[in-house]
Amino acid sequence: MNKNLDKYFTTGEFAKLCNVKKQTLFHYDNIGIFCPEIKDENGYRYYSYQQFEIFSVITILKEINMPLKEIKSYLDNRTPSSLINLFKNKIKEVDKEIENLNKIRTLMEIKIDITEKACNVNHSKINLKIQDEEYLILSNPIDNTSDKGFFKAVSDHMDYCICNNLNIGYSIEAIINKDNILKGNHNGYSYLYTKVDDLQPSPFIYIKPKGLYLVAYHQGSYQNIKETYDKILLFIDENNLTLGDYSYEEYILDEVSVKGYENYLTQILVEVKNI
Repeated sequence: MNKNLDKYFTTGEFAKLCNVKKQTLFHYDNIGIFCPEIKDENGYRYYSYQQFEIFSVITILKEINMPLKEIKSYLDNRTPSSLINLFKNKIKEVDKEIENLNKIRTLMEIKIDITEKACNVNHSKINLKIQDEEYLILSNPIDNTSDKGFFKAVSDHMDYCICNNLNIGYSIEAIINKDNILKGNHNGYSYLYTKVDDLQPSPFIYIKPKGLYLVAYHQGSYQNIKETYDKILLFIDENNLTLGDYSYEEYILDEVSVKGYENYLTQILVEVKNI
């Protein structure tokens, strides 16, 4: 190799340094976005170490989905001010993507936590537990609503949660009031709700009160949930308890984690008080 080229990288060496294939460098050269500093009479390409920085920037811009055509346009007309403006705008896009990825991570973590707990509970046992207060986003009331009204309530609730970035991993759950529990009207929901992690400035926020709750689990289709509620009412009677205002049904194993209604697992939290 000519002494003048001793401090230059061949295509293969530079590709290895940048962790890309040689064909990538050939392609970038052909479209004029990134060319070797030297190309000899035999067509061999040579790159300087100073070029590593600009190649890194091209790679970063490409990784944040900036088209090669736009990257080339910037490079062909680059100035200090255009770099500053470009990077400031891209930082906004990156921050938005980080926020979105953090939401996705939170959703996955919540689903993992719920599913792990569901897999480790004794489904057949009924317990009494002191529950901390929780924050719920309620749907519009759905007592005695028609099928059309029910589906509208579901749709409106989902739209609200999506528009306000509140769909972070918790399923849409249901609330049944005391009267419907006692009547055996297990389809008589009062509200649907989505759990949130903190108090929201929302007209639909509801604080589920801290207190004593009966915790039971129903495995299988909702069609036979009456069997579980019968066990709940028997437990309440045998333990000298009285029903509180609401029962909260939370679907902890559903279509996301199991296949078939017979494998669903619903956690039922019933407000109770000592007589």
